[in-house]
Amino acid sequence: MIKWGRFTTFLGLVVMIFAIVISTSSMLYTKIPLGLDLQGGFDVLYQVGNPNQTITPSDMSATVAALENRVNKIGVSSPSIQVQNGNRILVSLAGHFNQVQARSFLSEEANLEFKSPHGKILMTGKDLESNAHYQANPTTSAPEVAVQFKNAALFQAVTQKYLHQPVSIWLNNRMIDNPVIQDVITTGQATISGSSSMQSAIQLANLLNAGALPFPLHELSSTSVGPTLGQSALQSTLLAGAIGVTLIFLFMILVYRLPGLIAVIALVAYSYVLIAVFAGMQITLTLTGLAALVLGIGMAVDANIITYERIKDELRNGKSLQSSVIAGQRKAIRTILDSNMTTLIAGIVMYGYGTGDVRGFAVALIASIIVSLLTAVLLSRTLLLQFTKARVVKNPWLFGAKRKVVNP
Repeated sequence: MIKWGRFTTFLGLVVMIFAIVISTSSMLYTKIPLGLDLQGGFDVLYQVGNPNQTITPSDMSATVAALENRVNKIGVSSPSIQVQNGNRILVSLAGHFNQVQARSFLSEEANLEFKSPHGKILMTGKDLESNAHYQANPTTSAPEVAVQFKNAALFQAVTQKYLHQPVSIWLNNRMIDNPVIQDVITTGQATISGSSSMQSAIQLANLLNAGALPFPLHELSSTSVGPTLGQSALQSTLLAGAIGVTLIFLFMILVYRLPGLIAVIALVAYSYVLIAVFAGMQITLTLTGLAALVLGIGMAVDANIITYERIKDELRNGKSLQSSVIAGQRKAIRTILDSNMTTLIAGIVMYGYGTGDVRGFAVALIASIIVSLLTAVLLSRTLLLQFTKARVVKNPWLFGAKRKVVNP
């Protein structure tokens, strides 16, 4: 006799899964940050300081902090700044922006000095507030940078002492302005002229706000990906993944029939939860990460195949459908856990010792294994057991076995 209560519960779970997936998948996908190989960008490997210079871990931390400040001024999403081999820093920026200006801005020094007519340093960029900004000269419309000094009394003393004398402004040992002090300034506000364009004035303001780098950066290597190439790679990878997943779904349905269909439902839930994990944890998705996600689907299918083959063995031994499903699931779980644990250990080792794309692959692989145990294994087992106990189907052939009527 069909147990309609269990069958209704089964259908309710399936409808709920697809309703959630269809209504929120696109929103979650748009929240996943994409790596530079998928949306364009660049990465640059810098050596900090000169080859004969001793760089301590605290020096590296200060340099990384300065770079993070500058990256924030550029306004890119999900930047990656990693220390490598003691005195090297890898900066990866993904998104749509002027790559030439960004690379120049990252490594350019911001050593600002105000000098007397005799070359004495009166003030430096450290005396400025972090609120420098572009403005147009009200008379000539020439681009200027408005600055505010932290100590207005100090700036007042300088303007008073050097009244009607030139106080030159130097940036990275290059004089960019040589204004004559016309009045005593008490507010601590001043302007820096000499910029060739509005864009150069904005960049100078950003440099002053970001501060000087503790050590010079020497570029060792770089990789640049245009936004068009990144978008093309994303589309090609998604197409390849869709084809692979479709073939997996067809294989499961054709070979294992009803259990295969249930496995497909669980795999849809697996893919959705994995997308939600990447979006919620803001894990940057790269080409290698996408490959790991497709591989994760294959691994989740392996777990279902092991279970279904155990169920078929039980059916061949003459057991009922319900008994075969319960026994097959119980006998398969140990093998599934062992195979996933070995892959999980490999992923943890890759993450611990790898860098760059290897780490991205490892993160996606570890996440896919954990999620597959929760959805493609646990959810699939729950749905299959619920469906079997509903006694809607009695023919073992629909479970991938030979045509033979077995009492439920």
